[in-house]
Amino acid sequence: MDAKLTLSLDAKVIESAKIFAEEQGISLSRLIEVMLRKAINTQSRNIEDLPISEWVMQVAEGEVEYKTRKRSRKEIKDEYFSSKK
Repeated sequence: MDAKLTLSLDAKVIESAKIFAEEQGISLSRLIEVMLRKAINTQSRNIEDLPISEWVMQVAEGEVEYKTRKRSRKEIKDEYFSSKK
């Protein structure tokens, strides 16, 4: 069952991604779905290990940059317990 999702992305990335998706014969929604499936179906421990970085390089201009921050043990614990409610 499909569900709608709203994303905010750089306009240039969107245009490049649309072109790439069209060249692959799929919609932009399906391209993003494929990338997300790859991300969640791997045993990667962090975002830098994800195999989608090559795909991102194909649709983005410039070097891939992931903006992440270290989370404290308390933040991780709080997130875990709040998801169990």
